[in-house]
Amino acid sequence: MVEAWYMDESQEDQRAPHRLQPNRAVSLEQLRLLGVTYRKLDADNYETDPCLKEIRKVENYSWMDIITIHKDKLPNYEEKIKTFYEEHLHLDDEIRYILDGSGYFDVRDKDDKWIRISMEKGDMITLPAGIYHRFTLDENNYVKAMRLFVGEPVWTAYNRPADDFPARKQYMKFLTGEAQ
Repeated sequence: MVEAWYMDESQEDQRAPHRLQPNRAVSLEQLRLLGVTYRKLDADNYETDPCLKEIRKVENYSWMDIITIHKDKLPNYEEKIKTFYEEHLHLDDEIRYILDGSGYFDVRDKDDKWIRISMEKGDMITLPAGIYHRFTLDENNYVKAMRLFVGEPVWTAYNRPADDFPARKQYMKFLTGEAQ
């Protein structure tokens, strides 16, 4: 099961867990209230998994690819790692399914505090359009993930501040309960 917690303010190695002391855990329900959804799937059989097939059909995830983030596998590795860790948002949902390895997604809560979500093999996460977030590897320095999209993939990340985008405004309405 996925684990999440509030982060400390340390600027040390981004790949470290950065737990507050004492730890302040975050539940799946708290993540759901931020619009973040989580599923656990069978990553060993992702190519034939009927659950993944059904999710893709129901959610209309018509496009996917697989990315391996490791210094020996990803061109421009150091540059990409820095880019992934810049706080940003997207105009569409971000869907990631961890096929192997592990890493962290960090999201902002309603009070703009960082929550770290530990992701490992079999975890699928959906971050809503307009949520500020970032990604980093953990201390294992390796993850293989499936990226899913509705329609053609859009890779554009808008670094913070990006509050004027309609996706951000809609997300803020969702947080305050004003979304329809």
